[in-house]
Amino acid sequence: MRTSYDTDDVVLLLKDVTGLVKPQPAKERERLIQSGRHYCEMLPVEYVPTSEYMDMYKKALEQYAAPTAAAIGKLADKIIHFKGADPVLISIARAGIPVGILLKRFIKAKYNLDLKHYSISIIRGRGIDDNALKYILGRHAPEKLLFVDGWIGKGAILNELKKDLDNEAYTGISPDIAVVSDPAYVTRLCGTHEDILIPSSCLNCTVSGLISRTFLRDDIIKCDDFHGAVYYGELKDNDLSYGFIEEVEKHFDISVTDNILQGSDDTIPGLNCGMNEVLEIAHHFNIPDINFIKPGIGETTRVLLRRIPWKILVDPSYKDDMTLRHIIRLAHEKNTRVQFYSLKNYKCCGIIKKLADI
Repeated sequence: MRTSYDTDDVVLLLKDVTGLVKPQPAKERERLIQSGRHYCEMLPVEYVPTSEYMDMYKKALEQYAAPTAAAIGKLADKIIHFKGADPVLISIARAGIPVGILLKRFIKAKYNLDLKHYSISIIRGRGIDDNALKYILGRHAPEKLLFVDGWIGKGAILNELKKDLDNEAYTGISPDIAVVSDPAYVTRLCGTHEDILIPSSCLNCTVSGLISRTFLRDDIIKCDDFHGAVYYGELKDNDLSYGFIEEVEKHFDISVTDNILQGSDDTIPGLNCGMNEVLEIAHHFNIPDINFIKPGIGETTRVLLRRIPWKILVDPSYKDDMTLRHIIRLAHEKNTRVQFYSLKNYKCCGIIKKLADI
């Protein structure tokens, strides 16, 4: 798979489907999804940021590269503590890729360990890319594998992972997932349980190696293929992928020694406070399908960039929080209502508009 990332940083186990899939506008795609077509069978038209939005991204990167680096450092220490000195990182394409690269670089700097890092596709409702995982298993012991993603919203991908790994072919692979931010409280392998702004969540392919989100459709992806993705080579002049990596890397602190366990919640995975809150939101707003509810900064941003939003919920205590400025800007551009609503685990939550309302 072509990408602007160097193969020393990550090997993408994806099929290049550039030119084979026509991206679709958000409204057209949303109607098809809510009529029963799976989202992975289509690709969205990539959002082209306005100059105002790009200004906000640059400010977000300046302000939140350091907190992101601190969370990466804590997560890296946990990985070495819990998984040993030679884990194999498998980032979930595409939001997990920059996190996997940062983890690989931090662990190299602090522990002088050069970890293998692959990226593969996991799709909610369709599962893990079996061909990609079997490729990795042909080269590495199953107990060494560790899945990596950017953040956890309500835990859907983690649940997908657990379901898919309940298979004799994958005996020995841990269903753990390592993330920078886990406000849902479902994994001990996180940099923080706070709903923090990871600046890479603000953009799409231009901060993710110029690749699309992953794609799976039988007429293009055959039984022996990896899941697919598109390479946006025409956007190479706007590529900020390494700008993000290098800005966060500047703030690495490899001298921290007490980074492993800070608080009992880090040792108790599966509390799933996030899902309880999602169910409360569904009840309050009479939303029958919880897949319409996307909690947390990262997921709210995705709703605004890829889907048709109904409204954005913001906890009143964060109404002036700088981490939400890009969300407020996107909501303004998309003419989407922002409603203040008390949240326990998250700073904000995106809700997708129902088909009947589009």
